[in-house]
Amino acid sequence: MLASGAAARAAGGDLRVAARHRPAQPGPEYGVCENLRKLEITGVSCRDVYAKRINPRVKSGRFMRILPDYEHMEYRDVYTCLLHRYRHILGLWQPDIGPYGGLLNVVVDGLFIIGWMYLPPHDPHVDDPMRFKPLFRIHLMERKSATVECMYGHRGPHNGHVQIVKKDEFSTKCNQTDHHRMSGGRQEEFRTWLREEWGRTLEDIFHEHMQELILMKFIYTSQYDNCLTYRRIYLPPSRPDDLIRPGLFKGTYGSHGLEIVMLSFHGKRARGTKITGDPNIPAGQQTVEIDLRHRIQLPDAESLRDFNELSRVVLEVREQVRQEQEQEGGPEDAEGLGQQSPQPCEEPPAEPAQAPGDGGAVAAAEPPAQSGQGQPFVLPVGVSSRNEDYPRTCRMCFYGTGLIAGHGFTSPERTPGVFVLFDEDRFGFIWLELKSFSLYSRVQAAFRNADAPSPQAFEEMLKNIQSLTS
Repeated sequence: MLASGAAARAAGGDLRVAARHRPAQPGPEYGVCENLRKLEITGVSCRDVYAKRINPRVKSGRFMRILPDYEHMEYRDVYTCLLHRYRHILGLWQPDIGPYGGLLNVVVDGLFIIGWMYLPPHDPHVDDPMRFKPLFRIHLMERKSATVECMYGHRGPHNGHVQIVKKDEFSTKCNQTDHHRMSGGRQEEFRTWLREEWGRTLEDIFHEHMQELILMKFIYTSQYDNCLTYRRIYLPPSRPDDLIRPGLFKGTYGSHGLEIVMLSFHGKRARGTKITGDPNIPAGQQTVEIDLRHRIQLPDAESLRDFNELSRVVLEVREQVRQEQEQEGGPEDAEGLGQQSPQPCEEPPAEPAQAPGDGGAVAAAEPPAQSGQGQPFVLPVGVSSRNEDYPRTCRMCFYGTGLIAGHGFTSPERTPGVFVLFDEDRFGFIWLELKSFSLYSRVQAAFRNADAPSPQAFEEMLKNIQSLTS
């Protein structure tokens, strides 16, 4: 039999060494979880479950569904038929679900390979941790044969299929989609999905447009029935001179709720790319771009409450950016769609520009305050925010542009805005034209097998996911 210690070695990454060792005797009894249904849905380390399962006193059939009996199973079979065969699907992936996208993390958990879908917290609680649910799992039911099970729905694991289409792409298929249906029909399925997705009922949502967007998302996403194609994504590479550590963030997007954005640095610019999206700006598109050469000095807190004052400061910087681009003769357009190829990550960021002599919209190039006090910050009157619990001090601000579009990604255009850096884990963006504010908070989850093999591979990945919805 396989023991918990041996499974831990297999899960730890030294698979080849583990394959050459005979399994040890089982460890001590861990005790039995009373709520087995919860154990099955939420996921648990299968090393612990197996240690419980092998105790002869445990006769629960539910335990057998969670973890099959691995008696007489060789590590060589586990490695060859499971860990080695499916090694290429480990890591981070984006599902092709139209404009909505998503974030899938495929991991080894003991003697399982599990695909976890990561979901933002309920709107508008951007600082809450991510939610996650299993979509599929792979394990050995018998020697020489790995079993794929679909975990979608509320009726337990059932027959599924995983196909590795090509490098950095795979697909899943559910072979028993009737397990996704509920006895109360589509209405019960919608109410259950709404509670899970939004943490509320439709009666709690008074905004009619928001109700339409929610119903549209349910109809669109539920038709896939967990039959999806996934494309690999990488976490952005980091450099010591980055403004903050790049990575994944949760952000507020008005009636669309919370979405996942990847912040990356490209020399003189930073970019926010949508990992999840909506019918206006789909997943894969560059939602914000920050010009690190043009730092903005905000007015004092009292003057900042006047939206016209903030607008004046930002538009001054936009005009300065336009004049500089005309002088340089560069191809980039500050208000364009940002479809040009990203700059290489190796390019060092430029120093912030000196303050112009006409009143100082842009701050001097002195280093930011390190005392931790920061600059007072308050949203101008008339600027809407889904989350009023935003920080009241900020470190620094930069000129940026945000991508807006009509429904169906029609008439996309870049409009001016302000990137507000609060701390290492939070930033904001003021959309000038929309009179709206988005607050972003870092995703604190740790992801393995997600680093890009090279900066060039990361840039290529960004172009690929953007081209799918352009």
